[in-house]
Amino acid sequence: MGKTKSKETKYVHHSNLPLRTRIYHNRWFYVMFLPVFVSMVVFSYLPMVGVLYSFTEYTPFTDPVFIGLENFRTLFSSPAFWRAFKNTLQISFINMVLGLVSSVGLALLIDELPSVRFRKVTQTIVYIPHFISWVVVASIFTMFLSPKSGIINQVISMFGGEPIYFLANEPWWRPVFYVVNRWKETGWGTIIFIAALAGMDQEMYEAARIDGASRIQSIWYITLPAISGTILVVFILNLAKVLNLFDSVWVLQNSMVLGVSDVLGTFVYRLGITSADYGLSTAAGLFKSIISVILVTIANRASKKINGEGIL
Repeated sequence: MGKTKSKETKYVHHSNLPLRTRIYHNRWFYVMFLPVFVSMVVFSYLPMVGVLYSFTEYTPFTDPVFIGLENFRTLFSSPAFWRAFKNTLQISFINMVLGLVSSVGLALLIDELPSVRFRKVTQTIVYIPHFISWVVVASIFTMFLSPKSGIINQVISMFGGEPIYFLANEPWWRPVFYVVNRWKETGWGTIIFIAALAGMDQEMYEAARIDGASRIQSIWYITLPAISGTILVVFILNLAKVLNLFDSVWVLQNSMVLGVSDVLGTFVYRLGITSADYGLSTAAGLFKSIISVILVTIANRASKKINGEGIL
């Protein structure tokens, strides 16, 4: 009791010290934090100065010329921009819902495995694709789906069908994109749901078993309601990232399917890198950032209303 009191007294006394003394006392913590702080300033905050280019006409071969909101007028009158914006929302929301359903479903299946060792092995196997580069994933699926040598088209030909160029066919591109994303990310998405399932009260299942409930009924009436809060939180967090599409689209995209695959990320990339129109591309990027901030704000307010605590 005496030791606890002395520690509390020491803590209170330390908190009342001058700021300079406290900084010196915790100097090694600040030293450890310094690389993170410098990285954030250099890579996150200094580039924000480039937002000013969205109000200029600027290419690598000319000096910036202030033109006010002209870039935004050009952008908002461009059918290609609105096509990319619409594609981004559609692809992101469908991919988010599919990801949530598949991750919850896989987590429930893994939780039902009777052997703890087999469960751990299964978890490890389904996590692995998440750590594979998108470039490698795209190369693998491009080989599988090749119209000449791909195993999928060989099976189709065996049954008398015509080969399909999946990645250059607009009706097929999005289904392929969703399948590739689910193959890569579903296992990783199960982590938080498996953790939620591990904390559930097992006595509820025993009571349901005594009452004659089947496994499906236990999952439907006990498991899903118990983790519904976690599902909702994950959905809200993912809602804030719906516009952050680039890597997964870029590596599977080609000029034949731009109508269904072009998103804001690839649209900005083409404007800035391919066309070297830095002013217009910065304006498009700024618009994307503003919409992202709005979505984050909506997600934060929704989280406060549902859980009583925000995500920010």
